[in-house]
Amino acid sequence: MLPPLKMHQSSRVNGLDTLRAAAIILVFMYHYMVFVSHEHTFGWLSEIGWMGVDLFFVLSGYLIANQLFTGIKRGQHISAKHFYARRALRTLPIFWIVLAAYFIFPAVMGGKTPPPLWSFLTFTQNYHLQPGTAFSHAWSLCIEEQFYLIFPLILMAGMRFRFNRVYGWILLFGLILVGVIARILLWQTYGRESLGQVSGYYPHIYYATLCRFDEFLPGIAVALVKNFYPAFWIRMTRYGQLWLGLSVLAVGSIFYSAYHFYYMDEYGYGFFMTAFGYSLIAWVFTLCVVAALCPSSWLYRVRVPGAASIALWSYSIYLSHKPLAYILQKLLAESQWITVQWLPLLTLIVIVLACVIMGAVLYQVEAFFMRVRDRLFPSNFAKNATTAR
Repeated sequence: MLPPLKMHQSSRVNGLDTLRAAAIILVFMYHYMVFVSHEHTFGWLSEIGWMGVDLFFVLSGYLIANQLFTGIKRGQHISAKHFYARRALRTLPIFWIVLAAYFIFPAVMGGKTPPPLWSFLTFTQNYHLQPGTAFSHAWSLCIEEQFYLIFPLILMAGMRFRFNRVYGWILLFGLILVGVIARILLWQTYGRESLGQVSGYYPHIYYATLCRFDEFLPGIAVALVKNFYPAFWIRMTRYGQLWLGLSVLAVGSIFYSAYHFYYMDEYGYGFFMTAFGYSLIAWVFTLCVVAALCPSSWLYRVRVPGAASIALWSYSIYLSHKPLAYILQKLLAESQWITVQWLPLLTLIVIVLACVIMGAVLYQVEAFFMRVRDRLFPSNFAKNATTAR
C-alpha cells in the first residue's frame, strides 16, 4: 500500500484523505474477521473489506503518476536516483522495523515462521505466497515497490525515445488487457472447486503481480488527463456532485457484486469477478478519486473528522495492525477478569484503539525520515535539467 504523501496542512486534499482513511478501515474490517473474530463483526463490510487494498493501489497510481507528470509537464527530467531514494526513505524504515519484529519475535508476532528474509528484502514475497503465512499482508507492499521500480523507468524510456501521449494510452490499455487475459487463463486452473486446485487461487491470482498490477493504471489515467489535457480536466471537474453520485452508485454495485459473486460456496471464485472484477473495482474507485479532486464535490469540500490523521497513519497501521491484533486478542482471551459476555466488544475496542495509537507512534519515525528525505532529495527530478517543450 502507498504511504500518504506529506503535504502542508493547507494543501491537503480532504477527499483523498477520506479515501485513504476508508481504505485502511476496510482492510482492518476484513482482517479482523479473518484473524480475530472469525465472524462478520462489521456485517457485510467484513466480507468485502479486502477491496481496501484495491483502493490503495488506485491511489498509488494517481499520486505517484501525478508527481512525475507534474514535473514532466514543466520540462524537468526524472532523476532515478532521487526518485528511488525518496521512495526508500518514505517506505522502508517502518517496513524494516515491523519486519525485524517478525524475525526476532516470531512467536509473539503471530506464532509462525516468516518466509525467507531475502523474499522480503527483494519485495518478491508475494510470489506463490500461501495465505496465513507470517507477515503475509506485506504482499501488497511488494506490488507497490515493484510499481515504484518499473513506472519511472517506463516514463524515462518514453521521454528518451520521444513517444507521445498516444503511445502512453495504448500502453496503458494494453497492459489492462494483459492483466485480464492473465486472470482468465489462471482462473481456468485455480478458480473452481471442482478442479481441486482452488487453494492455489491466492498464490497464483490474488497475490500475483501479473494479476493485480493493472489496478494502478486507472489512477495513472487520471493523472494523465489532469496534467496533459487541462481544458478537458477543467470541464470534468465542474461536475463534482455528478462524479460523486456516479461513484456512490458504482461503489455500491461493485460491493454488491463482490459480496455475492466473488466466491460462491460449492463453486469457487466467480469467473467474471476474477477476470474483470479487479479491473472494474479499480475503475470504480477511480471515479471516487475524480470526485475527490473536484472542488465542487462534497467529497472534496467536507473534512471528515479524524480522516486526515488516519490517512497519515494508514501505512503504519497497515503494517502493524495484524500482529498487534494477534497479541492483544491472546492477552485478553487469557485474562481472568473479563467475562465471556463482554470479551468480544472489549477485544474490538482495545484492538482498534491500540492500532490507531501504534500507527500514530510509528508515524513519528516516518516523519523523521521524511524530513531527512526532503533535505537530501527535495525533488524527484534532476537539478537544472529541462526538456525542450
